[in-house]
Amino acid sequence: MSSVTAALAHEFTDLGDAGQVAVVLLRLVVAVLLAGVPGWDRERRGAPAGLRTHMLVALGAALFMLVPQQAGVDTAGLSRVAQGVVAGIGFLGAGAIMKLDHDRGVHGLTTAASIWATAAIGIAAGVGRLLTAIMATFIAWLILSGLLWAERRFGWHEPDRAKRPQALSD
Repeated sequence: MSSVTAALAHEFTDLGDAGQVAVVLLRLVVAVLLAGVPGWDRERRGAPAGLRTHMLVALGAALFMLVPQQAGVDTAGLSRVAQGVVAGIGFLGAGAIMKLDHDRGVHGLTTAASIWATAAIGIAAGVGRLLTAIMATFIAWLILSGLLWAERRFGWHEPDRAKRPQALSD
């Protein structure tokens, strides 16, 4: 029975000490909390991907970066992992985009872009660039809430480009 116990104990030694556990937990929690910002915006607007989706995207992206980093993968290897995450997130974002009839155009681009940005925030948090992840989240929040303010202030909405002033339509 002691060999089974030893084998099981060995399986849980990927984090050698409490400091490593704290770092991993901090990075994952920060990724999830930061992803809540764009996720909440999408949720309250009734977008196809909301709070939980954004949080899970950031968690997955952070984990995809953390595991190889902890295993000692070099920078080139981490770059390849990040490339895979970005490509995979593209498929998830594409699922949020719907082509409507020719009169109503395309729906879901902002949600797809927020999923993509959330993955980048998760990657940043996963590799320990927490301040970068926080700044990117703040900028994403400004973009999303700034558009909401502009919609209310100027009376236009994303799909209704005809009402936009010319400078804002690009």
